[in-house]
Amino acid sequence: MTLDGAGSTLPADATNLAVEVACKVAGHDRLAISVRSDIPVGRGLGSSAAVALAAAAAAGAEDPLAVAIGVEGHPENAAASMRGGLVAAAVCGGVVRTAPLALDPALRVVVVVPDTELATVDARAVLADPISRADAVFNLQHLALLLSGLADLGGFDAHAMDDQLHQERRTALFPQATAIADLLRGAGALGACWSGAGPSMLAVVTPTTSGIVADAGRRALRTTGLSGTVLELAPDHRGLVWG
Repeated sequence: MTLDGAGSTLPADATNLAVEVACKVAGHDRLAISVRSDIPVGRGLGSSAAVALAAAAAAGAEDPLAVAIGVEGHPENAAASMRGGLVAAAVCGGVVRTAPLALDPALRVVVVVPDTELATVDARAVLADPISRADAVFNLQHLALLLSGLADLGGFDAHAMDDQLHQERRTALFPQATAIADLLRGAGALGACWSGAGPSMLAVVTPTTSGIVADAGRRALRTTGLSGTVLELAPDHRGLVWG
């Protein structure tokens, strides 16, 4: 089994995540499974949640979202894959709650995807535990700025993607992150940050600046001595589609 277009070959046996999920849902292994995905694996782009959700739905799960969250351990990536767009998600008393959030129709995203993988378990291992109250407050305040800016790009604050919880700590695992983010901002991105646990870097742009920032992303890869891919993306509002 191969994951086409994602720059990575996945195992074609029972260790494949899609196989594990589908067999668990179906209750047997008498299945033929074919996976095609354009989401790079191990790059902080939510590939595991998307594959788990799709496999659960294809295998007939009554609640594919619950299955995917069971694999991920948290609801954010799976909820976005399920509903599309920008989604708030939380587990409340054992029940998953999701709510759509506003996105400016002009929102576009440029993602710099290095060829180097970064395992989520390694990226999580460098985080502080417990976190300080000051850092938690800082991120909650800036999250509010970010949500407002994503709903109205005209009011996007340059500090909306500032962070004190994970990006600086993870820079030791991917030292080129800071230089790439700076080059993306310098080219006109409204903001730039790590995508998930990385090492992909994400920039918020408009249709006017998308191409310019994407070119800067390619220069950033060359400047930092990395190989990789730069993607120009628009939000998907359909979410999970099957039938």
